[in-house]
Amino acid sequence: MKKSIIILGLLCITAGVNFSCKKTPLNDNKVTPNDFLSQGKYTNLIIEINYISGYAPTDESLNNLVNFLQQRINKPNGISITKTEISVPNTGAYYNLDQIQDIEYAHRKMITSGSTLTAYILYLDKEYAGTASSQSKVLGINYENSSIVIFENTIAQFSGGLTQPSKSLLETTVTEHEFGHVLGLVNNGTPMQTPHQDVANGRHCNNTSCLMYYAVETSDVIKNLLSSTPPDLDANCLNDLRANGGK
Repeated sequence: MKKSIIILGLLCITAGVNFSCKKTPLNDNKVTPNDFLSQGKYTNLIIEINYISGYAPTDESLNNLVNFLQQRINKPNGISITKTEISVPNTGAYYNLDQIQDIEYAHRKMITSGSTLTAYILYLDKEYAGTASSQSKVLGINYENSSIVIFENTIAQFSGGLTQPSKSLLETTVTEHEFGHVLGLVNNGTPMQTPHQDVANGRHCNNTSCLMYYAVETSDVIKNLLSSTPPDLDANCLNDLRANGGK
């Protein structure tokens, strides 16, 4: 497991070497970045959203995610989203990875089969246990080949206030960054065409302006998100995606 945890920041934990998740359902741990990027096996993508009551993602951030993916992946039969409110047992004050995987196993319904590929995003109402006792805050985790969790209450702490980005903008940035890891960035299943991995900071880009730069996950990104759009993928990341079947 690789992770980057930055003080008072936005951060993710991503799986350059995937977790051996004993409970990931539906064999979706077998899909690859190429399956997402190309139309070789799968011609459409369904993104299944589960969320706790009161912690639904904004429609704007979900629309932004679909637009982001439409520009990068080859799914001629379309990209769609299903969204379901769920309730979960009391986990205490925080969520750990085992609890997150249990929730996915209990509630994930969409099956990758035939020409249909699925991804799963879970929006939760409490912080991540791994950084709950420190100033560092996890906003999102890509913990399996097709699975993402967003800590929506922590998103709320860093958005919507004076000098802070809007909730939709912060959600968009975090979710697109995490989906970038699902697509294999950086050197996370999609081979690099030109070396650009920031090895010291895991599976991230060495371009400070790129969506996949590790500091997108720090408090610095809040200052940079006062505009209306998140950072873009840089030329090296785009070249990697195209070489692995993407647009």
